[in-house]
Amino acid sequence: MLRATFQLFLLVFTLLFAQQGALSHGISHTLAQQDQSAPHDTQCELCAAYAHIGSAVGSSDVHLSIAAATNPVAVFYTATFHSSPFAAFAARAPPYSA
Repeated sequence: MLRATFQLFLLVFTLLFAQQGALSHGISHTLAQQDQSAPHDTQCELCAAYAHIGSAVGSSDVHLSIAAATNPVAVFYTATFHSSPFAAFAARAPPYSA
């Protein structure tokens, strides 16, 4: 139990520090090359490594089977909206008191 908890915290802190390193590395690129443009044929090795770290964790939907076990309740809501007719001349018309 203690080993699994240690491995979990190690993974969390490793990803946290890797993201922090990627952010600081990106800021260093921005500050160093504000006036210069890098040639397109060169690559930064750290940027490639941080790109792999940033895309390591994927996302997926969560499926809860508890909802399938209950009886479905159908709830229908109706909403009506009646818009007033648009009068383009209303802004230039004389006031109602005249």
